[in-house]
Amino acid sequence: MAEFVDQVVLHIKAGDGGNGCASVHREKFKPLGGPDGGNGGRGGDVILEVDPNTSTLLDYHHRPHRKAGNGKQGMGSNRDGATGEDVLLKVPNGTVVKNARTGEVLIDLVGSGTRYVVAQGGFGGLGNAALASTKRKAPGFALLGEPGDEMDVVLELKTVADVALVGYPNAGKSSLIAALSAARPKIADYPFTTLVPNLGVVTAGETVFTVADVPGLIPGASQGRGLGHEFLRHVERCSTIVHVLDCATLEPGRDPLSDFEVIEGELAAYGELHDRPRLAVLNKADVPEARELAEMVRPMLEERGLRVFTISAATHEGLRELSFAVAEMVAAARAAKPVEEPTRLIIRPPQYGDVQFQVRRVDEHTFQVTGEKPERWIRQTDFSNDEAVGYLADRLERLGIEKALGEAGATEGAEVVIGPMEGGYVFDWHPTLDAAAVPGPRGSDNRIG
Repeated sequence: MAEFVDQVVLHIKAGDGGNGCASVHREKFKPLGGPDGGNGGRGGDVILEVDPNTSTLLDYHHRPHRKAGNGKQGMGSNRDGATGEDVLLKVPNGTVVKNARTGEVLIDLVGSGTRYVVAQGGFGGLGNAALASTKRKAPGFALLGEPGDEMDVVLELKTVADVALVGYPNAGKSSLIAALSAARPKIADYPFTTLVPNLGVVTAGETVFTVADVPGLIPGASQGRGLGHEFLRHVERCSTIVHVLDCATLEPGRDPLSDFEVIEGELAAYGELHDRPRLAVLNKADVPEARELAEMVRPMLEERGLRVFTISAATHEGLRELSFAVAEMVAAARAAKPVEEPTRLIIRPPQYGDVQFQVRRVDEHTFQVTGEKPERWIRQTDFSNDEAVGYLADRLERLGIEKALGEAGATEGAEVVIGPMEGGYVFDWHPTLDAAAVPGPRGSDNRIG
């Protein structure tokens, strides 16, 4: 069973808004009590929140479907429906949220307590008390609640650690993190033993830092070979990179220097990692041949401006010096880094005067109307109630859709689609519907026969 999951697809559904209530106040000796239907409750939101005590996305791997509560229907006596219950999903620091369909990055969640409403609950429908006007003093209808957002998102965890251990598979990275910290990763003598990052906490003097054992990298990792993209993203947030070089490898064509060049090439090809401070670790010095090789390549690595340490994760040789050197680099990086603040959400409301709808001529007898307002009004309308349909006609006429259809060449009986061509609301256009309604029985409209 998986213990660490760093990428999941989450299927989320916000709550639907509750329907409004069409009710008339009834009381003895008050025959004209007036409308008193309450509004429907708002649907619950699906919210992501950064929790410092959460380190994996495992829970969402097992339960990927999450749904918020629906709003309750409005009631008589001007009682509004209850708001649906929000769903709060805890995610680790450093979680990137993407739209699963388009791949667009919605937000990068950094900073404890940062919240993001990933799916917004639908608005509740207005009751007939809120719809009353001088024209309709006692509406016999109410508006329907709107559906909540529904979408699939990808949660991708980019490990937040101070130090990343990088190197070829089986270079001894897991052994090193086990020797430096209390972490106990799986260790075996075959490549790709580590398939998920292991995190360890190291204390060196007064400095405490976290180390990530990044799974082994191979040539072509920056292009995705050997799950390279899955592994390299965990290096992005680390402030210090430690190359773990295997001095005891028996694989033909490999040596510590060529391994270093290959891994550096993959880091450069992946991008955004050129400014990270680095040091090199020549591992497995407990093997006599490996120690000789380490002494040969050490000057070559130092010529490249690297601090080099010869160690043995098995015997703990050189680990104290290494841990203090890394702590020094981490402290310097922390001092130079600005204080991490929670992700700021920028809300940009639509500009005043934006076009509220568009009319498009599909063919000689078909026209399409798109726009946030008309499509929303369609969702709110109870088409089983003639008075509600008449109210919709009045709203569309005030918005200017009747006039725009006439200017686009629509004639009586033309087919009009409001919303997408597949799944939109279709009706035959009759321009006489823009005439004023004559009061009639509740729930009816004289213009609709």
